[in-house]
Amino acid sequence: MDPARPTASRIGVLHGRIVGLDGELDGISADRVVDLGGAPVLPGFHDAHYHASLTGARLAALDLRPATAGSLDALYAAVRRRAGSLAPGEWVRGSGYDQNLIGGHPTAAGLDHAAGGRPVLIEHVSGHMVVANKEAFRLAGYPGGAGVPDVDGGFVARLPDGTAEGLLQEKAISMIYELVRPMPLDEVQRNLRLASDQAVAFGLTSLTEPGLAAWKMVGNSPVDFHSYQLAAETGALLPRMTLMPYITTLHPVEGFRDHDWHGLDLGIRTGFGGDRLKMGPVKIVSDGSSVGRSAAMHQCYHGEPDNKGLMQFDPESLKALIVGAHKAGWTVATHAIGDQAIDHAMDGIEEAQRAAPRRGARHRIEHFALASDAQIQRAAKLGIIPVPQGRFISDFGDGMMAAVGPERSSLIYRMKSLLDAGIEIPGSTDSPISSGNPLHSIHDMVNRRTASGQVLAPAERLTVAEAVRAYTHGSSYAVSEENDKGTLSTGKLADFVVLSDDLFAIAPEAIGGVDVGATVIGGETVFDAEALK
Repeated sequence: MDPARPTASRIGVLHGRIVGLDGELDGISADRVVDLGGAPVLPGFHDAHYHASLTGARLAALDLRPATAGSLDALYAAVRRRAGSLAPGEWVRGSGYDQNLIGGHPTAAGLDHAAGGRPVLIEHVSGHMVVANKEAFRLAGYPGGAGVPDVDGGFVARLPDGTAEGLLQEKAISMIYELVRPMPLDEVQRNLRLASDQAVAFGLTSLTEPGLAAWKMVGNSPVDFHSYQLAAETGALLPRMTLMPYITTLHPVEGFRDHDWHGLDLGIRTGFGGDRLKMGPVKIVSDGSSVGRSAAMHQCYHGEPDNKGLMQFDPESLKALIVGAHKAGWTVATHAIGDQAIDHAMDGIEEAQRAAPRRGARHRIEHFALASDAQIQRAAKLGIIPVPQGRFISDFGDGMMAAVGPERSSLIYRMKSLLDAGIEIPGSTDSPISSGNPLHSIHDMVNRRTASGQVLAPAERLTVAEAVRAYTHGSSYAVSEENDKGTLSTGKLADFVVLSDDLFAIAPEAIGGVDVGATVIGGETVFDAEALK
């Protein structure tokens, strides 16, 4: 993937870095020689938006994805089986349901009937909605779901009598999360190990974790960075990690007489750390999700004339958060899915650069899911890095098209247009919202077929080279690490993946079926499906 040296047949590794290729290695002995028999090797894949601890938590939880629980009846049956295996009063936790595919959201009453008096918390596949049962509401201080308040930046579904029906969206979720978080530290370690094992089997050598330490909303506990550091130290967490704190963990730092400093104590900010564990951008969630029809749009959702989604922060508050973090030296990564939220995020970035110009800030907009030509050009002018998710096309493409209608479907998850505007795009999955397998995501970036077989915005298809570059150089660039990662070049980290087939030689429709033979991080084998002999 190095334009100056597109291919090589030999690679030399010393002390975790690449020290030579092909003829540069002539006359040099090696402690170990590995003959891959002609198998293709690429730079290690880097997922630019991957929730590691949440991925592990979902691997450990009751799986309610439509492939496993394909109807509401099947979901309730799965909850009943799990509840029967638990002690009285123990929480039933499940995740992954999609109301678009199973006929609707579960309800508190339905979960009560299945759970035998146990509290239940079910997470939507998007992570932006949950459903709780009446026992969970009772533990939160709202017996029978009565008295649950409205929440700014959130939504509470209600029955005709005003009691909570079970569904909570966005900031309203925190009333239930407060019952199950902060998460015990040993549970976080288990989750990180599960996610790590899966990630390296997928060929992922680096991950960017988007949002930690605001445990009532995002993350596991107030000491999430300790948990990740401990997991890296003990070998539970193998991929290189870039960690994003959530915006509410930043605060005014005392001691400045003439201006405010909105950051973390000691002045720690984006870029602090090493090649194994590093502080990344600060994360802000500005709106909701497209499949949940809560992302903030300029026009109403198709068939819902009163619904334009919601902003989790009003526009002026969002702007103030972005400007404050920028002035303290942070890169800001704003979750913005709807086109209205994208505009508000760009307003904040533009104001930040006006107030305190800074080259190379590389502010990001996570998802950038519905964008016009004008918004793409504005993002390019502001130096913004959009972070789209290729896998969403097959997982949620049909639902997204239904949500915005046929006249706006061509604006969904545009990738080729971003490249044409001169923007460097990264590769990501938002795991566990979609599977973290980068080969499946690359497949979708190239083919853009939804689950129903429709091609979503065919003009936005990428070439194989463009999609692989996104998952290697692009994701490294998004966290200012392109000098150390992203290509197999002398001096860079020896992170690479061995594949069963050459992505550049097979039919585009076959990319999703390619297997990972081995994953190497810093010259050390962390996964081997008998490819290294």
